[in-house]
Amino acid sequence: MLVPGVERAVEILGGRDVRFLLHGRPAAIEAELAKCPKARAVSEIRPTDLVIGSEEKPSQAMRRGKGSSLWNAIEAIRAGEADAAVSGGNTGALMAISKLILRMAGGLERPAIVSNWPTMRALTCLLDVGANIECDAKQLVEFAIMGAAFYRAVHKPGVRPTVGLMNVGSEEQKGHEAVREANQLLRELALDFDYHGFVEGDDIAKGTVNVVVTDGFTGNVALKTGEGLARFFREELRTAFTASLGGKIGALFAQQALRKMRARLTPPGGGPFLGLNGVVVKSHGGADAGSISGAIKIAVDLASSDYAAEAARNMELLTAARRTAQAALETSE
Repeated sequence: MLVPGVERAVEILGGRDVRFLLHGRPAAIEAELAKCPKARAVSEIRPTDLVIGSEEKPSQAMRRGKGSSLWNAIEAIRAGEADAAVSGGNTGALMAISKLILRMAGGLERPAIVSNWPTMRALTCLLDVGANIECDAKQLVEFAIMGAAFYRAVHKPGVRPTVGLMNVGSEEQKGHEAVREANQLLRELALDFDYHGFVEGDDIAKGTVNVVVTDGFTGNVALKTGEGLARFFREELRTAFTASLGGKIGALFAQQALRKMRARLTPPGGGPFLGLNGVVVKSHGGADAGSISGAIKIAVDLASSDYAAEAARNMELLTAARRTAQAALETSE
């Protein structure tokens, strides 16, 4: 589905000047390009037979991954040959190799995967959705910084995003220690976004805030639950509209509205790794051409945005706040 995804992305991106480096087995790629003339016109094959399996651990991937399609795609960013990379491969390996080759952007500790979530208002960005199973307070604050910068740079330039911290309740005393500590830090720091406070699971679909911050375990469960519910609703609608003659007639009159609803409920094409010195987008492992083209569009939009500068500005504010706090501590001693 990679090459058909490129074909569709060329159509979606219109006249934007985008070219593709396709890393992998030449024979397989050539066979697909023969059926996709638009993709062929803007693509170059970078041959390799080495592939990192979905079952390999990140440590194994880093030891034996050099020269693989995944490794070469990330290396192309460092070499200045590419502005972004899109991969549907092993998530852990992709994160480890991306961090090894590209390194983290100034002051950030770990990358986070962000997902664009359709809500009753517009879009909400949710992170982390799988890169970091456990997170401490500092990392959650960094995710807030990255998420706000991503939202402003890609979705709403010039706005001041609202950020919420996922918890099991809105009360200050609820949640585990890392969440409570991150909540306190976000309230005290003068960062360039509006901190809303704690939000709960139902606040995601409500669109209560622009950015929802959580650890990778919770975020991934929320994301997969949302995707499953979207598939359930689509199937229920299909069944309802085909179960009877009246339903089929109703479906004919509701076609346009149903198409819009299906588009709204379609899972996002991919999730960018935020925090790296370069743009890397993880697409779903078994994704179809539509999802891959969506991931490519996200990569193109992010690579051409002001995201890196946005995140750097807030990291400078965070660093300055930490220095002030340390100086005050030393003075009191």
